[in-house]
Amino acid sequence: MSAPVSTDAHARRSFLLVLLVAYLWLNASEVFRYFVFVMPMMRDAMSSVRDVAPMNFTVFMIWGIWDTLLFAVVGFVAWLFHEKFGGGFRNTLAAGTLLWLAIFCIFWLAAWNMNLTVSHVPLVALPLAWIEMVVIVAILQRAWPHLRAYSRA
Repeated sequence: MSAPVSTDAHARRSFLLVLLVAYLWLNASEVFRYFVFVMPMMRDAMSSVRDVAPMNFTVFMIWGIWDTLLFAVVGFVAWLFHEKFGGGFRNTLAAGTLLWLAIFCIFWLAAWNMNLTVSHVPLVALPLAWIEMVVIVAILQRAWPHLRAYSRA
């Protein structure tokens, strides 16, 4: 009788560990892209705008909400995609690209359309965001078998 509990605990721990790695990847890649590329480019391009791309407590709180919502949406869509189409390299690329188009391309297109950015910022940010989405979907692919094992136990 103790074997299912052990399997159950292992599956849950493995699932949560993969989710943690995915969440850390998402946050690290978001921070890297913003601080290394987007923030300096936006400050340079929009130097006449007062307090463009600020860094303060309120901004960090909003960024935390953004990352949490982004992780929830990406995780849910990646899981749905995996359930419907299965895993594999091709489906990982497809799910990552779909998420990238639906989240980042729409965001940067809207920002550019409203003159809230200059064209070279999205041209740098978008390829990095695409890599971020494909990698997080690949990481999350490792979570779904543990979720299935946990739900069966």
